[in-house]
Amino acid sequence: MIETAFLITAFATMFVVIDPIGMAPIFVALTAGMSAKKRRSIAVRSCLIAVAVLVLFAIGGEALLGFLGISMPAFRIAGGLLLFLTALEMLFEFRTKRRQDHSEDPSDDPSVFPLAIPLIAGPGAIASIILLMGEVQGDLLASALVVGVMAVVVGCVAAMFFLGGLLERILGQTGIVVVTRLFGMLLAALSVQFVIDGIRGVALAMG
Repeated sequence: MIETAFLITAFATMFVVIDPIGMAPIFVALTAGMSAKKRRSIAVRSCLIAVAVLVLFAIGGEALLGFLGISMPAFRIAGGLLLFLTALEMLFEFRTKRRQDHSEDPSDDPSVFPLAIPLIAGPGAIASIILLMGEVQGDLLASALVVGVMAVVVGCVAAMFFLGGLLERILGQTGIVVVTRLFGMLLAALSVQFVIDGIRGVALAMG
């Protein structure tokens, strides 16, 4: 039976990596000048596409790793290092700058790029969903719960998109920076745990 603590960890990992609150001002920038109806359409479409991409990797990600000859402990270490880099970007605001660069894309419909990919279903989110699915080791109920947790987090993204303008006014630029850095600290700790779990897995395999 899957533990509540694992679900909480899964939610925290996906929430911190995807960062719904940090996505809100980017969405506002990408959809500036658009009607409320078009903004809602873009919000829904981008989140649905992101969920589809993440579900695809949740189902077939481990099989792809097996085909490439990559063990789960090795991927846990690599994924942990990737998440740690993401945490550093959040702590030192590199992530915000990169997202702002994406927001300058002139496309009329940013729902697929850059919103769905790579801002929502980016490398960190993909690595996280594969790692979490590896933790449940093929348990169908647990796998469904992990996918459900991911869907809830993307649902939070959609909610932030709908409330993006209001949230930006409430938090202000300083508030968003503070929240992003707090999430960065949490992600750094979680990423180190992934690396520790990977090293433990390698040690068990060799022992």
